[in-house]
Amino acid sequence: MDELLETFEIGRSLSMKGCPYDNAVAEATYKIMKTEFINQMSFQSLRHLELELYDYVNWFNKHRIHGTLAYLTPVQYRQTALKK
Repeated sequence: MDELLETFEIGRSLSMKGCPYDNAVAEATYKIMKTEFINQMSFQSLRHLELELYDYVNWFNKHRIHGTLAYLTPVQYRQTALKK
C-alpha cells in the first residue's frame, strides 16, 4: 500500500491519537466507495478508472440521497444550508 501511495504521490492523513472523528468519516466514505463503486467495476486502464471515478463522484454528490443529510444530495444540502 505504501508503494502505491508513493507512486501516485499521495500522502496519508491521519488524526492525532485519541481523536478518531475525521478518520471515521473518511473510513465510512471509503466503505461506501468500495461497496458501490470499486467492487462493482473492472478497470481496463488508469484512464478508464479516472472516467468512471469522475462519473461516480458526480452521481454521489448530485444524485445519491444521503440519510444523514435529511435525504438530500450533498449539493442540495449545501444549497439549503447556504440559504439559511
